[in-house]
Amino acid sequence: MANADERRFEVLRAIVADYVSNQEPVGSKAIVDRHNLGVSSATVRNDMAALEEDGYITQPHTSAGRIPTDKGYRVFVDKLSEIKPLTSAERRAITSFLDGAMDVDDVLRRSVRLLAQLTRQVAVVQYPMMTNSSVRHLEVVPLTSARLMLVLITDTGRVDQRAVDLGEVVTEDTVSRIRALLNTALGGRRLSEAAARVAEVPEQAPSELRDVLIRVCTVLVESLVEHPEERLVLGGTANLTRNVADFPGSLRQVLEALEEQVVVLKLLAAARNPGAVTVRIGGENEDEQMRSTSVVSIGYGMDDMLLGGMGVVGPTRMDYPGTIAAVRAVANYVGQILAGR
Repeated sequence: MANADERRFEVLRAIVADYVSNQEPVGSKAIVDRHNLGVSSATVRNDMAALEEDGYITQPHTSAGRIPTDKGYRVFVDKLSEIKPLTSAERRAITSFLDGAMDVDDVLRRSVRLLAQLTRQVAVVQYPMMTNSSVRHLEVVPLTSARLMLVLITDTGRVDQRAVDLGEVVTEDTVSRIRALLNTALGGRRLSEAAARVAEVPEQAPSELRDVLIRVCTVLVESLVEHPEERLVLGGTANLTRNVADFPGSLRQVLEALEEQVVVLKLLAAARNPGAVTVRIGGENEDEQMRSTSVVSIGYGMDDMLLGGMGVVGPTRMDYPGTIAAVRAVANYVGQILAGR
């Protein structure tokens, strides 16, 4: 395709646009009638023959028209010079909807609903990676005289609560000292470093606090070494059933694959940098069950710090410009919101 002239690509772009819009094979006459290419139907037929020979379009069964192949969609996506901008109403809706979120869990749930509605595809968002987060504050709250609640708050807005049985009665002064020691040790540290630092706190503390701190720090380490990024929020699976014709014999496989968290995490694995969109089309997906789908994914985060991934899954017959714009916009807003929390 690298040596094909610009006109041939315009023919391919017309076929992609019409097929995505109408779900019907596209013929040369329809291209001439609907698209101002400035050439005859015979010229378009010749270009279509060349595109078919090169594997960019194919003839389904006995239809007179042609449809794009995975290879055709790929060159179309790679040559996208402009991403369809969201309307001002769509941008306002995103801002308003996400700004109303109460916490990180709510932000992610709302993000999935937004993406599913904007793209009419399945949407998935990965929880923020704790290892890339920093400790903003650790609150230590007495539940009883011998039981505490640890509330770990990160700079990305994640909140983790753990109860600790102390095995002895402690005073309010002891709780205050524990709180101060832990915040001094952890405040501002990356969670990837924090677990090791917590383990050192009891041995460096005054002897009268050591036994209590061992219990507290044991529970705190459990919180720090967990991997919430393995949690996902998924929505819009009903959108796939509206496009059942795009998955001949494979829709059940796709739905089953989406239920497997490992498969979905692999789909988002390509999202390595905040703001960088990755598009995997059909056979480019590693999992065989997903080879009738396209996956548009992106990393979200703050500046250059990746927090997690999000994206949409749908048929290869997808509005790629619109989908890319929606995924990019929602990821950008989520990053901004988490940065401000």
